Amino acid sequence: MSAGQQVFHTYRKLLFSVAYRVLGSAADAEDAVQDAWIKWSSADRSQVADPKAYLTRIVSNLALERLRSTRHKRETYVGPWLPEPILTSGDTADAVMDAESVSMAMLVVLETLSPLERAVFVLKEVFGFSHAEIAEAVERSEAAVRQAAHRAREHVRARRPRFTADRSRQREVTERFLAAATGGDINTLMELLSPDVILWTDGGGKVRQALKPVVGAQTVASWFAAIRTVTYQSVQPADMRAELVEINGGPGMVFSAPDRVIATITFDFDADGRIIAVHNVANPDKLQAITDGTAHDVATW
Repeated sequence: MSAGQQVFHTYRKLLFSVAYRVLGSAADAEDAVQDAWIKWSSADRSQVADPKAYLTRIVSNLALERLRSTRHKRETYVGPWLPEPILTSGDTADAVMDAESVSMAMLVVLETLSPLERAVFVLKEVFGFSHAEIAEAVERSEAAVRQAAHRAREHVRARRPRFTADRSRQREVTERFLAAATGGDINTLMELLSPDVILWTDGGGKVRQALKPVVGAQTVASWFAAIRTVTYQSVQPADMRAELVEINGGPGMVFSAPDRVIATITFDFDADGRIIAVHNVANPDKLQAITDGTAHDVATW
């Protein structure tokens, strides 16, 4: 491995972490990292004083360009658009800030920002870059970056209240939910769900899913209690396997057929540990990262 390759390899995980949070897509993030490698390979590295800052600047700009180009596809998406889920390592779950910033719930909120606001928020609030560094990365004035950072921060605060993260409670609730869903125990499901819980389902028009959010504990509980009795995507209930895994920094579930991954489920919790939102990704185009089985390290350092 050459010196240039070694440097890039050192920061590769960081570059994916930045790109994934900006894009909400593992496939697009990997493409941005690969494009960053191409730029790094052809750069005059003798003029690079800080490889980490240089590479972060490259991948941030690439991710921002890619986000702008995919914006129209997301606006015309069939049904709710959810981020592409990824498997994460236990280290992510142990680092509360890392886990929160990569959670499905946070990525859904970031999706409501403009591309510039999203990139600025990720670099400032998650990775701790200065306004001046971000301005250079996204090729904007420092004043413009400060304004975007303020707008993004206020927007996220209004839509993403910060709760004390009790990781053990979240895992306990997820384990109980999995057992109740696969056992058809609607009473336990009702107990775990907030009365005004919302279920978001992303099939992307590729598989049958609800095209609008499903609201209310009774309706959502009934939806999941039917898992053991309903054939889904031509898979009989007896042939479907469900397992507890770490997805996007928190406990989640993967449903699989003998030959493929069918869907992922992740939750958002209130301060008391009740489920206030369920994110169900079933679009097969968004399940490749889960199918590959690679656990990503999305640490912010």
